[in-house]
Amino acid sequence: MLGRVFLIVLDGVGVGEAPDAAAYGDAGSDSVGNTARAVGALELPVLGSLGLGHLTAIPGTPPAAHPAGAHGRLASVSAGKDSTTGHWELCGIVTAQPFPTYPQGFPAAVLEPFERAIGRGVLGNRAASGTVLLDELGDEHVRSGRPIVYTSADSVFQLAAHEEVVPVEELYRWCALAREQLVGEHRVGRVIARPFTGASGSYQRTPRRRDFTVPPPAPSLLDLLHDAGHTVVGIGKIDDLFSGRGLAITDHTTTNAAGMAALQHWVQEAPSGSLVLANLNDFDTLWGHRNDVAGYAEGLRHFDAWLADFLPALRSGDLFLVTADHGNDPTTPSTDHSREYVPLLAQRAQHAEGAALGDRRGYMDVAATVLEHLQRPERLGGHSFLPALESP
Repeated sequence: MLGRVFLIVLDGVGVGEAPDAAAYGDAGSDSVGNTARAVGALELPVLGSLGLGHLTAIPGTPPAAHPAGAHGRLASVSAGKDSTTGHWELCGIVTAQPFPTYPQGFPAAVLEPFERAIGRGVLGNRAASGTVLLDELGDEHVRSGRPIVYTSADSVFQLAAHEEVVPVEELYRWCALAREQLVGEHRVGRVIARPFTGASGSYQRTPRRRDFTVPPPAPSLLDLLHDAGHTVVGIGKIDDLFSGRGLAITDHTTTNAAGMAALQHWVQEAPSGSLVLANLNDFDTLWGHRNDVAGYAEGLRHFDAWLADFLPALRSGDLFLVTADHGNDPTTPSTDHSREYVPLLAQRAQHAEGAALGDRRGYMDVAATVLEHLQRPERLGGHSFLPALESP
């Protein structure tokens, strides 16, 4: 009987600057290590037992004498440092050509057709923090009904609107229109709906964000497994990032807590030979992008404590993996993603021996390992580390 795979992506959790970090303006970034130093100490006993302390210096979580998990770091070979490229690479698709970015805002060639399509003008149109723009432009949006358009260092076209001014379904329709229009040289990675509520001075985003992502350009790990009859479950924004492709079941959770609850359900219910792929987004959305160091640290502690209950529920032969899609260091002046190594923690249930996997070039090694574990011949350009997880 085939074991199962539980692959957890901690969105925005990096473990030290990648070799090309300086080219992205991210020299010195270390999401976990810098956060631990900023709060004084960060005790993560379960992650530490799997080998997290071997990946970067973490006050409070030293290297384990006898790690129970294989541990290493992954360096991206894709052009970019966003969720789309990170998740695609984990699933075997390398992005060689970066998606376009708009540090000066979107040109008229992008905005004018969009404004005609929705029948009104827009506000904002600059690279900025979304929460800052709500404070600056929220009142004008409520008065005029014009949506707030903005971007970031990533390839995103973000559209914010108050739920009582623009119904959420209408906002989704506008984003779908933008997705259709943003092609060719303006083929941004994601169009993101950012609904919000509240009154002047206290506007708050709602959990009904939705991402409209460029479809993957080639079959991914999800497609290969789904087409071969394996059950593939996507938790969090996985359905958005892969345009719904390759998934038998979608559980579109919007918080870490809901994502972990879904994982707790599927560790009991997932059938033999299945892949459960979960994105836990709060590290990125709530804490990394807002430079909330205390929140980021507490999020890591919460995940670590949850793992203490989750790991014993794995069945013999299951493969458990924790990694990330990029960094998002909350201690740096930037509120954007950071080009970092991401953690690679792996364990096969009932195998207590750890192994050092080293620094590996390419997130595709995760896809290759999952495929080998599920006895598939494909490797999607990666190198499997499954033999390191076997009992000696």
